[in-house]
Amino acid sequence: MTEFYTLRIAKEDILRTLAEKKEASVDSIKGEVKASSSLMSKALEELEKEKLIQIEGNFIKLTKIGQEKSKDILRKHLVLENYFRETSSEVTAHRKAHIFEHYISEEVVKNIQKLHTLKERGIPLTKFRLHKEGLIADINTPNNELFERMVSMGILPGEKIRIMSVIPGCVVVKIKNKKFALGDDIAKKIRVLEYEKS
Repeated sequence: MTEFYTLRIAKEDILRTLAEKKEASVDSIKGEVKASSSLMSKALEELEKEKLIQIEGNFIKLTKIGQEKSKDILRKHLVLENYFRETSSEVTAHRKAHIFEHYISEEVVKNIQKLHTLKERGIPLTKFRLHKEGLIADINTPNNELFERMVSMGILPGEKIRIMSVIPGCVVVKIKNKKFALGDDIAKKIRVLEYEKS
């Protein structure tokens, strides 16, 4: 992961944490956001330069502009957390939302909200029809590391997916303009619904 990207994640995490707390000490923010102290210092410095936060002594608070930006980040996180809470424990839902929130577009957030209203959770990707467009409804991975790896590749709930071909033990899919060959063991963990344009 590039330094620019990890810096962006740290800044978003700081803003989301402040949106939940309104005001916090520098030390408590550093304790909640998982980043090196040099990255945290740089993130806080940039947020202050961008006029999103104010640091007074050992306390940080959001500026008016920061409140608007942080509300949006928190809203995205809560949409995801509520969605994952339906199939995961509260702790797992929070972790998944925390991983996922940095990778998604507003279109994916809207798709997640749509999925949240459906009772059906889709079928395994291995049973989905060839060349039909689907919407990833869920990824049931046994650990956060695999979930995070899939999300970083763009394989995430709310994203459109199409099966391009099936070969023994493998499914070739297209997501946006990228193609992936997924082993059946991973493809079975991805649940898909037929995509309907609204």
